[in-house]
Parts: sequence; structure tokens; C-alpha cells
Amino acid sequence: MLANILSGALIGIDAYPVEVEVDVTQGLPQFATVGLPEGAVKESKDRVKSAIKNSGYDFPVRRITVNLAPADIRKDAASLDLPMAMGILTATGVTNEKASRYLYMGELSLDGRIKAVRGCLAVAVAAKEWDLDGLILPVDNAAEGAVVQGLPIFAVHDLAQVVSFINGETTLQPTQIDTTAPLPIQGNGEDFSEVRGQQHVKRALEIAAAGSHNMLMVGPPGSGKTMLARRLPSILPNLRFDEALETTKIHSISGLLAKSDALIHTRPFRSPHHTISDAGLIGGGTIPRPGEVSLAHNGVLFLDELPEFKKNVLEMLRQPLEDGQVGISRAAMSLTFPASFMMVAAMNPCPCGYLGDSQHECTCTPPMLQRYRNRLSGPLLDRIDLHVEVPRICHEELANPNESESSESIRQRVEQARSHQEQRFQRCGVHANAQMQARHIRKYCAVDSTGEKLLAIVTDKLGLSARTYSRILKVARTIADLAGSETICEHHLAEAVQYRSLDRRAP
Repeated sequence: MLANILSGALIGIDAYPVEVEVDVTQGLPQFATVGLPEGAVKESKDRVKSAIKNSGYDFPVRRITVNLAPADIRKDAASLDLPMAMGILTATGVTNEKASRYLYMGELSLDGRIKAVRGCLAVAVAAKEWDLDGLILPVDNAAEGAVVQGLPIFAVHDLAQVVSFINGETTLQPTQIDTTAPLPIQGNGEDFSEVRGQQHVKRALEIAAAGSHNMLMVGPPGSGKTMLARRLPSILPNLRFDEALETTKIHSISGLLAKSDALIHTRPFRSPHHTISDAGLIGGGTIPRPGEVSLAHNGVLFLDELPEFKKNVLEMLRQPLEDGQVGISRAAMSLTFPASFMMVAAMNPCPCGYLGDSQHECTCTPPMLQRYRNRLSGPLLDRIDLHVEVPRICHEELANPNESESSESIRQRVEQARSHQEQRFQRCGVHANAQMQARHIRKYCAVDSTGEKLLAIVTDKLGLSARTYSRILKVARTIADLAGSETICEHHLAEAVQYRSLDRRAP
């Protein structure tokens, strides 16, 4: 007999339907899987056979052929275990033809239990357009799939429960998730009120959060760079639903979505170690998977000790910083992953870390200092909007008993500025000032004659590139938004120029 069962697989962060065709015929006992199966799928036959037997059903002692269509795309996912088992049971008459009206995903244990798998949300988003009666998913993935409204999601524990449901012996209630409720407020428990001093750095972080600007902090060890960066999520605006959905899809296909989370409601904060490879940061593999830049999508990518990263790895950041996405090409396929993130980086001013420090003497020679600075290329620094010096904190500031301004009050100003930007760009496909293109800068970042004179002086004196010139205007636009001003004034531009400290350094 022949049975057709529907499942889904992933290409990048999107899903496509996989038709599992099972043919059980007379002949010598054999279990063959065709359709470009990879390692995890090739091993499925042993799991499927044991799961069927241990669930109380007879495994056919016949010739079994499983075809995974489309046959020209490689498939490497244990989520095909359940549809293969249901195909065999349908072909042997254990279940009825109703089985073909559902989509199945799940990895089988040898005792018939169904384990969680990756990418259920992406499959649920795609399956909404397919003509189905519902999705049958593992219990741990049901809430994730139920985020997609308009398609029944049925949570199952084991293979026997699936067969009983298909045969009408038991009923299952679709999993329900309330997607209309507001997402929880940002924050991980860390607050800016805990930070002493560094008022100008907090101001720069507020500007960065308000306009989604990239930022580099330069200062000696122990000045608070990492502490400040880790509190940045507490002042970022809350995720919109579409942002939360796209972020959850990326984490789901990467297997990083917690069982308790149906939807990611806080902006990601990724902090990879400086020994990371180019594939780990950008993404890659035989079947390309998202890297750290994509996992930080709609959030923050924090690179501590920036010059310690391999130079070729840092140079790969150019495309995602400019385009908000990253393209990965392999012999088998070419994929594009979203990578719209805020990059926040930290570094020491020199190899020993004490250049310009009043408490310690720098021991670096000029050649050492030059080699250290050359680890960061000019084009990469051009793509960072704010360069901020973080000096050492004095004892008076550390011992000050008064708390600093809280993250909540800063976040209110950030959200107000973002609200102005949403209204300004509502028909442009842009959500923050940092995403503006040249046409948007010409339209929304006009300056008066006094501001033009200031920009002319700064550009000629510092030898700024056209990209740096545009980024100064973007930052000035954000500063004006925080001040509630529709016009970019001279003092807004002056403050924006002050956040280019590395451009002011002598070579």
C-alpha cells in the first residue's frame, strides 16, 4: 500500500513542505529512504522501527520505501521521524486516510515518545498557507507553533496518542496562545541606577538606543565598559510583534528557544568570545545555519575586547552592519539571513590598557600602539556611529551614596524618540534613524547655514569619509529627536561630532 504524509523542513529561516511517501510491498524485508536524506534522516529507520514496536503496533516484515519529496533538496532533520512512522502505519492500515490532512513534526524515542525539534514556528508560519486541518507537534513545541493564529496546533506526547487521535478514539484540544497581550517590559534585572559616574557614557548609550546606532567604548580595564553594555537592553524599546516573531524564528531553527517561551519578548543580547570563527559569527556550515549576527537580530551584538577578534572575522561584519542582512553562499545553496542589530563594542586604548590613564603608566611602544590600532580597519570604524572614551572612575564617584538615574526613566525618553521616528518613517520601511538611506538623510537631516559651516570645518579638519559624514547626521537627528526638536540645530551637530573620538586621534 501507498501512503502520503505531509511534514516540513527548513531552508534558512523559511520552511517548505516535505511530502513523505511510504510504499509497503511484498518482498525481502528492507527499509530504504530516498530523497537526499542526510545523517539524522538515514538513522531514522532504526528509531521508527523501535518506536512502532514499543508503541504496541506490528512493524511490517516487508519491503518499505520512503521517499522524501522534493527529492532534489537535502534533508537533515530528526523531525521527519514522526511523519515516517505515521506513513508506515497508514500504509499498513493501522490509521485511516484522515492522517493525510495533518502536518507532523517530531523526533521519536525508542519507546515511542515524541521529542522536541527545531524550526516549528517557521513551519507553522508557512503551513498557514497550506490546505491542512492542523499541525501535530511535540508538547514542548506546541506553544511555539500556536503563536501563528488561524491554524490548529495539537500537542502530543507519544506515537500511540497520535494514532488514537487520527482514528477518532480520543480528542485533542488545539493549543491556544494569547498573542494580543502586550509583551513584557525589557530588562534582565540589571539597571543603570547601579552604575556610578560615567554620565557622558550613559548619555551616549541613550542616544545609541534611541536611534539603534552602533557604538564603540574605549577605556582602561575596570572603567565599566562591560557593565554599561550589559545594561543596554534595559533601556531599549520593547519588541513589536513582528520583530518578536522573526527573532523567535531564528532562535527556533537554531535550537535556542527555551521550552517555556512561546515567543521571545526581550531583545537578544549576544556576547561571543573573541576566539569565535567566521562561521560562528556570520553563519555557515554545509547546510548554512545562522551565526551570532543573526541571533542578535533586533537586539544587541556585544563584542568585548574588539581588537582581539581575528581581523578577517571583523571585516566580515561590514555587510551586515551596512545592509542588515548577511548572505552565505555554498555549493549546494545560497541563503540570506536577517542581521539587523546594534553593535556595541569595547576595547582598551592600547595593548597594556593604560594609555592616558592618570593612575598607571603606559608601557607600550609606538610600534606596539600602531599595530594594535591597525587591527581595526578604517572601513569598519566608519560603520560605527559613536566612539566614546570611558575614563577610570574616581573614588568620589564610587563612594557617592546617591543612585543614578534608573533605566526606566531613560527608557521612557528612548521610547518617545523611537515613537517620533516611527511616525516619520511609517511609509519608508525604516524603523530607526540608523537605518536611514541617503534619500532619507537628504529629506529628514537638513541643517541650517550655521550647521553646514560646522560640518565643513569638521569634515576638512578630520578628513571624514562620506559614510562618516552621513553617520554624524544620523546621530544628530537622534539627538534632536531626544530633545523633541524637528530641526537639527548646531548644538545637536556639535554633540554628534564629539562622539567621533577615534577620528580625532593623531595617526
